[in-house]
Amino acid sequence: AAVVTVHKKELSIGKRTVTSGCGQGTMFGDLMEEVDQIQLRKDVLLEDTNLFILLEKVRKHETIYKQAGAVHGCALCTLQGEILMFVEDVGRHNAVDAIAGHMWLDAIDGSDKVFYTTGRLTSEMVIKCAQMRIPFLVSRSGLTQMGYAIAQKVGITMLGRASGRHYLAFTGKERLLRTTPQPTALA
Repeated sequence: AAVVTVHKKELSIGKRTVTSGCGQGTMFGDLMEEVDQIQLRKDVLLEDTNLFILLEKVRKHETIYKQAGAVHGCALCTLQGEILMFVEDVGRHNAVDAIAGHMWLDAIDGSDKVFYTTGRLTSEMVIKCAQMRIPFLVSRSGLTQMGYAIAQKVGITMLGRASGRHYLAFTGKERLLRTTPQPTALA
C-alpha cells in the first residue's frame, strides 16, 4: 500500500479498472479508453498449417519448464510459425512485458505477428497484446470471460487450448485460413 500526502491539495489517481488477471487485478487511468482506440490490421491471415508449425516448434523449444517446471513461456512469432523471441518467467505477465520491451527497444512492428503464451488469456493478457498491436493471441490454456470480451471488442483473433493440431477459435475467426482437411463428424 502507498499513501501520498499532498499539502492542501486532493490527489486523484484516476479511473479504476478491475481486470481478470491473477484472481483480480486493478489498473488505474483511462486504460479502457486507450484500448478502445486501438486499431488492429484486418488484412493479415493465419493459415492453420502455420499455426500447427508454430505449436510444434514451441513444444520442441528447449525451456526452463522442461528442466524445472513452474514457469510460464511467451513467444513472439511470425505468421509462418517462426519463433522470433521466447521468454520464460515465473509470472506470465513478466514474460509478456519482457517481449513488449524488446519490441519497443528494437522497433518491432507487431501488426503481422502471433503472440503465444502458456498462460490463461485474461483481460490483462489481451490488453497487452492489443497495445503491442498483435492481431493473433494463442494459448495452450483457456480464457476468462473478460479476456474474451476485450478480444472481441478490439478484434484480436484469440485461440485457446492450442496443442498439436487442435485449437479453439474464440474470436476473430475471419482471420483464420483453413488449409488442412477438417475431420468429418460421425453420424
